[in-house]
Amino acid sequence: MKLKFIPLLQLQRDLYNIPRGQDRFRVYLETILRADASDVKLLPLVAMNPMGKEHIPAILDTLLAMDADAVADRAIAQMLDRFEEDSGTFKLGLVVADDLMGGWTNRYTSEFSTRFETEQSLKRGWLSGILWTSEVPSIQKVHEVTLTAAYRAAYIQRYGFARTLQEMLNQEGYAMAMAGCRQSNLDADDLAYTREIVAPYLSTQDYPTIVTCLFGDRAARSLGYIPQGLSEYAGLALALHQAQQN
Repeated sequence: MKLKFIPLLQLQRDLYNIPRGQDRFRVYLETILRADASDVKLLPLVAMNPMGKEHIPAILDTLLAMDADAVADRAIAQMLDRFEEDSGTFKLGLVVADDLMGGWTNRYTSEFSTRFETEQSLKRGWLSGILWTSEVPSIQKVHEVTLTAAYRAAYIQRYGFARTLQEMLNQEGYAMAMAGCRQSNLDADDLAYTREIVAPYLSTQDYPTIVTCLFGDRAARSLGYIPQGLSEYAGLALALHQAQQN
């Protein structure tokens, strides 16, 4: 698998220099679309909030100050040899997605799409490293989201797209563990409880059930789904724990 990093953070910051309104949105569309508007040319930027408020450029300033694009570029360069036998040629860019203010982005549905609804993105040869406005920017986070996106793509190239809950847990557990994501935030009892709750649903393809199992009861309630008594990000925490153990 061939992978090239494309720096996009300064481009995002420049868009926020334009006052909020129709002019900014017009320039945003001109930036992300091809000249004839037939397709998206900078696909990661679809995840940004072009009408975002002042908190977003502040985060971008922090990321630019820590040279986050260079951090991501180095992370990719250090692991390309692991993908020599995998097919595919991709570009990867970082994007700041706004889950903190405004209604442009729903964190749970957007994150599900980023993790599992990637057919069109991969077809266009793009991977996205998503940095959320609700999280404090850090070099560690940049490193994690970059490598998780890369290992996720490699996993999909090998095994195909995940359809069931079990396949999604396998995919994300592998990607997060290989990217060096930190240990699960669930204690041993909560991990055992989560494993018991999700076990009957491992073969399901039901979207509300999967979202609840992956992201927990807070996500379920926010979307009107049935809670299962699960902690925040319980299923994904279990996936990471199991992959680390394996």
